[in-house]
Amino acid sequence: MSIAITSLHESDERQEHSHAIDQDAPPPERRNGDAAARRRVSDIQDDDDEPMPKRKKIRSSTSHLKIVPETLELRELVKAKAQQFAEKLDHSKPFNKTQLTAWSMQLLGEMSLPEKYSGFAAVMIGNFFWRRQFLATPFERRMLLLPHCLKHAEGCPAEYTEFGLDCERCGACTIADYKVRAEQLGYKVLVAEGSPIVLKIIVGGYVDAILGVACLNVLEKAIDKVLIAGVPSYAVPLHSGDCHNTSLDESWIWEVLDKYEPMPDQRLTGYVSVMRAANRLFDEHFDRLLPRVRSKTPEAAATPLGKTEDISYDWLRNGGKRFRPFITLAAYDAATGGSCLKNFDSSTQPFEFPDSVARVAMSIEAFHKASLVHDDIEDDDLFRYGRETLHRTHGLGPAINVGDHLIGLGYKLIAASRTQTSESGAHDHNAIPADVACDVLERMAAAHIKLCDGQGAEMFWQQNPTLDFTPLDALQIYALKTSPAFEAALYAGLRMAGSVEKYESLVGPFCRHVGIGFQILNDLKDWRGDHDNKMVAGQDALALRPTLMMSLAWQAANAEQRQLMQRCYFDREEEDTIRLARLRRLYEELGVFEKAERLIEKSRDRAELLADDVESDDIRQLLYFLVDTIMADEQDKDPRDSMPKPTSILIPLPVTTA
Repeated sequence: MSIAITSLHESDERQEHSHAIDQDAPPPERRNGDAAARRRVSDIQDDDDEPMPKRKKIRSSTSHLKIVPETLELRELVKAKAQQFAEKLDHSKPFNKTQLTAWSMQLLGEMSLPEKYSGFAAVMIGNFFWRRQFLATPFERRMLLLPHCLKHAEGCPAEYTEFGLDCERCGACTIADYKVRAEQLGYKVLVAEGSPIVLKIIVGGYVDAILGVACLNVLEKAIDKVLIAGVPSYAVPLHSGDCHNTSLDESWIWEVLDKYEPMPDQRLTGYVSVMRAANRLFDEHFDRLLPRVRSKTPEAAATPLGKTEDISYDWLRNGGKRFRPFITLAAYDAATGGSCLKNFDSSTQPFEFPDSVARVAMSIEAFHKASLVHDDIEDDDLFRYGRETLHRTHGLGPAINVGDHLIGLGYKLIAASRTQTSESGAHDHNAIPADVACDVLERMAAAHIKLCDGQGAEMFWQQNPTLDFTPLDALQIYALKTSPAFEAALYAGLRMAGSVEKYESLVGPFCRHVGIGFQILNDLKDWRGDHDNKMVAGQDALALRPTLMMSLAWQAANAEQRQLMQRCYFDREEEDTIRLARLRRLYEELGVFEKAERLIEKSRDRAELLADDVESDDIRQLLYFLVDTIMADEQDKDPRDSMPKPTSILIPLPVTTA
């Protein structure tokens, strides 16, 4: 055993984080001498032992279920039956992937068709579930999304911009036909690869419905991606996933492209409205909620005294998905009746949260951004949010200082949210009581300490690295590094809404399971290359960080394989690409990637089991949503591939809500 985590926490604290790994496990400090404890640790690595009750099944390969019916006649038949099936459903309640899958299998059973068409049937049912709301959305509030694989590859004169393919009206492909008509109607049209820009457009408030084309492989992934839940979508499946030889039923696009049928009481339900509110904190209300002091003008910002504040504000205001502020706002909204979630309507003024709640949500982001600045320094990361890290652009000392400044801004925002008496004796009724502010501050401080403990454990291990590092050690560090921020964000929203007594025993364990799953997913992303952040595949291995992938491989390896691991990690004379290629092959042989994926699913299952017992419908649905979004794999690439594969599809299209 090479890392002394016991020096970081007392036994009860250590037991708390071990509990996030296995609900019944004893304190991990007993594991070296306790066979039962060792067995429980192995349980989390082998799905064949003691299966847990699950709300969702582990996601095995579903390629055999994503076959598009071979003839137009059969496709039209399934489509018509799906419409009849969807008309009988309760449209007042959202559904999840499990329910949609069950519906598709039920439909195919009624039609005596094989299960290989279940993916297609699910998309058809989702289309008709959303069809009325989609058609009731004005054209100017819709987006048409098209995959680049439909373009005429040989003679296409268009180039990709930051917003996707800048499609020319050349008539060389069918894209131009759809694009011209859609733009005449008022649609936003996008031809692109990947989802970040689409999500940004949606969260930014530009569109309320999506008409899109994609292959079934991408549409299946879209069911898990509920980041844009609540946006009515109508999907037209491609006949195959072959990027170079695909087709579609073009008439299906024209059936809805130019149709508008208003509904008497058309409202969007979903978390997009809350996401947009979180976005507006930084895009519209930032200067009002957090006024500048030393960098009010460009001239002042350029001075030595104004530079730190200017860089800090820029770092806080820009970059990232602002997901932690969203958690705080969504938790507050769910605990106060879900007004934002249920009453959003694009024709009315956007829902706004009280300034006190908004400032606390912003403080979460300030603490988070501070930790990223310091983490990038400690790990010597090259990129963050697609641009060079602060210590590379401004220097080590200034970057450390900016991180510290952001911590100060977090404290300032919380302090500004509390109830204060003015000189006239008046109270701000939108402010939160001082005792609530203190409770929130205490949880933020606890999160900060745990984060530093986890990061410190990693750095101290790196001072004297050894591969004799167990999965339990890795998962403990993950629970400390990632979970506290989610816990603080969720707790803050609930606490500002009132008493959290009945949620005290839930928030911590729930966020630990979610945080661990999130961090394991990041391990997998590191082997793909994270284009939003680190951009270099295998960087964690090159930097010799204690990861779960490393510990799982070491645990499963024989003597010869362990020698190879030692060379891959410690032989710096070989080129990095060679070391990484060998390590990747070894991980494949040992099934490390599959084991990591199973651990993500176990974290997901345990978090969902906790959410199942929550009485409040609004809070329970939020917890499900957080599980799905935090542990959503947004990449369409296989981590076992040595080179990223070009994706053939523009964007995973949402066909369900969370």
